[in-house]
Amino acid sequence: MTTHEGIKPLQPGPAHGVATSWTHAPYPALVADEAGGIVQVNDAAATLFPGAVPGTLLDDTVPGWLADAHRGLARRGGGDGVPGRTVSGRHGPLVLEAHPTVGVDGGVVWWLTDDTDRLLAERALRHEQERTAFLAQASTQLLASLNVRRCMEVAVELAAEYLADAAVLVAPPNGRHHPLAGCVAGQAPEHRMIRVDPAEVPGLSEALQGFPPVPSRWIDPASLPPWAVPDGFEGRAGSVVVTPLPGHGVPAGALILLRHGDRAAFDAAEEVFAGLFAARAGAALSAARLYTEQARITATLMADLLPPTLTQIRGVEFAGGYRPSQDTERIGGDFYDVHPAAEEGQETLAVLGDVCGKGLEAAVLTGKIRNTLQALLPMTGDHEHVLRLLNRALLSSRHSRFATLALASVVRRGGKVRLRLTSAGHPPPLIVRHTGEVEQADTSGTLIGALPHVRATTAHVELAPGETCLLYTDGITEGRGGPLGDVMLGERRLSATLAECAGMPAEAVVERVQMLATEWVGGNPHDDMALLAITAPNRAQLTAVDGRTPGRYTA
Repeated sequence: MTTHEGIKPLQPGPAHGVATSWTHAPYPALVADEAGGIVQVNDAAATLFPGAVPGTLLDDTVPGWLADAHRGLARRGGGDGVPGRTVSGRHGPLVLEAHPTVGVDGGVVWWLTDDTDRLLAERALRHEQERTAFLAQASTQLLASLNVRRCMEVAVELAAEYLADAAVLVAPPNGRHHPLAGCVAGQAPEHRMIRVDPAEVPGLSEALQGFPPVPSRWIDPASLPPWAVPDGFEGRAGSVVVTPLPGHGVPAGALILLRHGDRAAFDAAEEVFAGLFAARAGAALSAARLYTEQARITATLMADLLPPTLTQIRGVEFAGGYRPSQDTERIGGDFYDVHPAAEEGQETLAVLGDVCGKGLEAAVLTGKIRNTLQALLPMTGDHEHVLRLLNRALLSSRHSRFATLALASVVRRGGKVRLRLTSAGHPPPLIVRHTGEVEQADTSGTLIGALPHVRATTAHVELAPGETCLLYTDGITEGRGGPLGDVMLGERRLSATLAECAGMPAEAVVERVQMLATEWVGGNPHDDMALLAITAPNRAQLTAVDGRTPGRYTA
């Protein structure tokens, strides 16, 4: 055994108690001279480095990083007993920190601490922080779109990039087919709608039903059917996990995660993490599907609630305009309808109404009124009788709202248009003569849906070519705005504008009144606005056989 002289071993004497304490200290400690020879070790160091005994070399008995650190200190010369820079490195499964103190003769006392647990804890903390950040990012991206297809794309892209090498999302069946989205890390996602048998993948049937909540484990990759492996996944899967996507009370689908054979298999912690991601993906997909379903239902209802597109009917021009009380809404309490005559010479019924209130609740009652009037079309030869039946129907319903109506039965006789006009609590229609004079139709009546009995008077009006009858709701005349910002538009301003519309087509009259009302109210709150123009064309017009399609003008 080679020995080196330098730092002398601790000797018994006056400090014998100190030496004994150093020998039995819980932390490993050793003393080495300037040349790297071990002078003394305590019991803990001897256990940690069995070959480290006095007289041996550091290079032969301790990890290389510690021997290198000692040589670096020795080259700098003697110290004054002040601790030097701490170094660290691995020794087998342990991570050690070595704290040096340099003596005046160049020798060094090394105290060592086991830093393995702290580093493991820090690594686990960083890993958890990374996972938390990923889940937050995933939630943001998944909820950024309420489009189901896009949400499925984001889910498989994130899963393939951060959880596995590839991912396949199987959505609940749509009829006999399952929507699928697949993605390989670094590639674009793909979509398919195919017939599959979930029983071909162990655990998939249960996952699609929403249970069990724990992902299936130990799936044999060789048992995967081709549809469960996304295109572009090279080689053979080494490990596979299936995890359900829980939705809002209903399953949102299942996620199949695949890893290559050269990667470690999914462990329990990774399955739990995959479940956390799946919970977010499932919530986002459920929200997207719920929104899509509600949008579909809304669109279906809108088709019946929105005002119709008007055209020329039986040689009479019809045009309508509607603006809800809020720009964010498409429907409200104002409405208009035109029911074309079945045959030439019969009357076409035009209706304009105003239901008390705004928004969706008013629109629901609007739909009820429109449907009831549709059923009462055979009786429209007597406006007052129709209003009585409609009033009875509203009073017997659960609605507490009322409505005002204006009815117009229209027929063309030669070059003129004849109208029967009846108002039920509604502003009387205005007649625009070809001279520019504006008249108010002589009709009045009680509103509908409020009183047990209704009364109404009907006015008979004749329009010469170029003359117009305008039906409108009070949202136009009561709209507040103007230069002072809080003045109602009023009937006088409306009549003055209509006087300028003499001889104009029905669409031009509607556009002019809408422009007036829009400019007047500006950005102020306003009620629903609706108007319906009925115009006798300036020239005779041929019509198609169906009585609706415009034909050619003749002189």
